[in-house]
Amino acid sequence: MLQLRYHRWLRWLILAGIVALILALPRRLLIRRYQGLIFTPENAPPSEVAIVFGAGLRRDGSPTAVLADRVATAARLYQQGKVQRLLLSGSRRPPGYDETAAMLKLALHLGVPRQAISLDPQGDRTFNTCLRARQAFAVQRAALVTQAFHLPRSLAICQALGMQVAGVQADGSPYSPRARRFWEARETLATLVALWDTLRARWLNLS
Repeated sequence: MLQLRYHRWLRWLILAGIVALILALPRRLLIRRYQGLIFTPENAPPSEVAIVFGAGLRRDGSPTAVLADRVATAARLYQQGKVQRLLLSGSRRPPGYDETAAMLKLALHLGVPRQAISLDPQGDRTFNTCLRARQAFAVQRAALVTQAFHLPRSLAICQALGMQVAGVQADGSPYSPRARRFWEARETLATLVALWDTLRARWLNLS
């Protein structure tokens, strides 16, 4: 009886391991595919615009550390003359929640002039940010500014929409190991959605 139970648990463990490998494979493939398009702010190539992805607000309405790092990195690219303008893309959901307003306030504080900043308050998802950058803001060449864990997925979607893109790492803060583990797990699942998004993006780009 104990031996039967042991073999049953062993089969479940093996099955769980196979499922985990299948789920993780797309992310590993994206990381390998796009690692050559990911740069530090120091060696980032010049581009038309820096697209900054939203990443949440604190309870007081200020940017989270992740979002603040993204805005600060984009401001740095602008001040170094590597981008001509910033496209700050975030969410305004629920009512009273406004990522783009918080991003704008920080960018201005960091010395980016208002005329060099565009706002997209409909960036609720990575796909929406990339799609609207291409269609609503006519972006063709862009630096995607976000953390390293998010860049492969962002690059895949924006590239599928026909943009020439490079990723710029915005890992400026000492994020906790727990936060990094959560982000990696989230990206594993989000990458599966991104595969569908890239198919949609290619269809939209061709239509």
